[in-house]
Amino acid sequence: MGALPVFRWRLAPDGYATRRQLRALGLRPGGQDVAAQLERPRRRRGPLVAYLYRVDLAKPVRPMTPGRWAALAKANAARRICPTCRTDAGYVIPPTLGMCTPCAFPEPSPELRSA
Repeated sequence: MGALPVFRWRLAPDGYATRRQLRALGLRPGGQDVAAQLERPRRRRGPLVAYLYRVDLAKPVRPMTPGRWAALAKANAARRICPTCRTDAGYVIPPTLGMCTPCAFPEPSPELRSA
């Protein structure tokens, strides 16, 4: 079991790519282990590390099936439903609020505004 080859930032040889770079090429790692890593030194903290995969062993991205599209649409729709008033907010409910904006910040009643 040998150590991974380590390359300096932006100096990786051809044939290696990060997950994002593979995705941009329409590929995925496909179960392969990390082949190398990039390190970017920093002054006061440990280095930034990016893992590299071999492009020749990468597999094509699996296409979205109608069932996966339906599941994704259902999950996104659930993120729009306010748990307090049970209505579709028309936007994704912010996790920091946990409810739609009208429920989180209700308008004060007219009697309280004039006081």
